[in-house]
Amino acid sequence: MKSFIVHLVVSALLLVLVAHFVPGIRVGGFGSALLAALVFGVVNGLVRPVLVLLTLPATLLTLGLFLLVVNALMLMLTAALVPGFTVAGLGSAMLGSVLLTLFNLVVSELFDKK
Repeated sequence: MKSFIVHLVVSALLLVLVAHFVPGIRVGGFGSALLAALVFGVVNGLVRPVLVLLTLPATLLTLGLFLLVVNALMLMLTAALVPGFTVAGLGSAMLGSVLLTLFNLVVSELFDKK
């Protein structure tokens, strides 16, 4: 349970950081960021696998690059579900999802080394 809470707080902080760098993404406050991190995790766990399966032909044709669009759509769906968390458009969502992935990678590397 403790690791879940730590992961949730870190994810919320990363969402705030992404919102700082991407002009089209806004977070109303840390409470909104926490809720967005929770919803984003649920959306990625439930909706993303179905969407990846449905878009498999496009993903194969683009050599996996279409997954960037799928990740951006998951961020936009999260913004549609969470008050206080907004994503202006697909371009902002794509840039935000790439940054979020990179930041998560860095944080994962830092935690794995300890």
